[in-house]
Amino acid sequence: MKINMERVKRDINNLASFSSTPGRGVTRLAFSKEDVQAKGYLMAQMEAAGLDVYQDGYGSLFGRREGTDPELPPVMIGSHYDTGIGGGPFDGVAGVIAGIEIARVLKENNISHRHPIEIAAFNDEEGARFGNAMSNTRAMVGLLKEEELDSTKDIKGKPLREAMQECGIKIDLESAKREKGSIKSFFELHIEQGPVLEESGKDVGIVDSIVGLDRFEVRFKGLSGHAGTTPMIGRKDALVSASKFIVAVNEIAREMGNDAVATVGEMSIYPNASNVIPQLVKLSVDIRATEAEVINRMSEMIHKELEKIGYADPVEIDVRRGVYIPPVKMSEENAELLKEKATELGLEYHIMNSGAAHDAMVMAALAPSNIVFVPSVGGVSHRPEEWTEYEDLGNGMELILHAIIQISK
Repeated sequence: MKINMERVKRDINNLASFSSTPGRGVTRLAFSKEDVQAKGYLMAQMEAAGLDVYQDGYGSLFGRREGTDPELPPVMIGSHYDTGIGGGPFDGVAGVIAGIEIARVLKENNISHRHPIEIAAFNDEEGARFGNAMSNTRAMVGLLKEEELDSTKDIKGKPLREAMQECGIKIDLESAKREKGSIKSFFELHIEQGPVLEESGKDVGIVDSIVGLDRFEVRFKGLSGHAGTTPMIGRKDALVSASKFIVAVNEIAREMGNDAVATVGEMSIYPNASNVIPQLVKLSVDIRATEAEVINRMSEMIHKELEKIGYADPVEIDVRRGVYIPPVKMSEENAELLKEKATELGLEYHIMNSGAAHDAMVMAALAPSNIVFVPSVGGVSHRPEEWTEYEDLGNGMELILHAIIQISK
């Protein structure tokens, strides 16, 4: 009973072709043409694996393999298939294909199980288009509100609701919700996106906890004017104020130390012309740490910095809340099972934290959740050069396969 890596390679390569930036990495944003194409491919693979395929009221895709006792809560395996802009072929996708390949192996070997097994494919974990990270799993938990569908817009001003409708999604957030206990356990395979496993020589990582995340948008509103004829005195340059803030965010994170990080990773300038003073700057702030207290303290310090800039500079500052998710512990009981199975398979494991947010951290509100990491070459991710050796990917899939067989009995 083995994972068929040729099928896995085929699936990952095929999914990489559904990209709006061919030759410049993989760009597959939520509720886009490429999203629809990828979803169609995944649906076909799920059906071929003998799964009953359906979508929920947010457009999340599921394939269900029935158990001998259909009334029992399902064991779920899943991840996301959306990407950032110019990303790599493995981030998220590896976990979705892991689930489908595990379903194939169970079918080929006529493995029976009492608990149903569901494969989940989420299309908006990154939040790269609408800025609402992990929206699929937040919808499942009941944290996604109706008003967010209208207030959340992409860079072109298109509301999330409209984009979903264009993709044929019959939106029903209430039906997308699942109750706590309705899922027995959730497992996610993911590339590490860091150098720890490669440098330590370990085969797999068993994640102990995931850092918390606080993400919001800041807008600096000034006054445009001709770059050559407007005197420096009296200018209301939004970009100057935003630049002070960006430096401050970096300094606050460095002063905090330990595992705390803060990033301004997205910024837009209006009118964005070389001969016009910037009137409006929009930027994102992403704060992460393993302790909620540290996240909250950093957020407070960053907001105080905004107040100082607002007092000193002739600009208006507006803060718009994004996603806040506290640090999450993974299931200790299932982690022990993963350790046991790793030892049986001859895999060396490393107990580690995750500095990146993942769907499993939201799913932990519904069910015991765990992530298995596999090594990333050079620790590179979210870039076209992202790579994970298929042998390493196979190790992670084998581990989850054996854990799933036991836990679904």
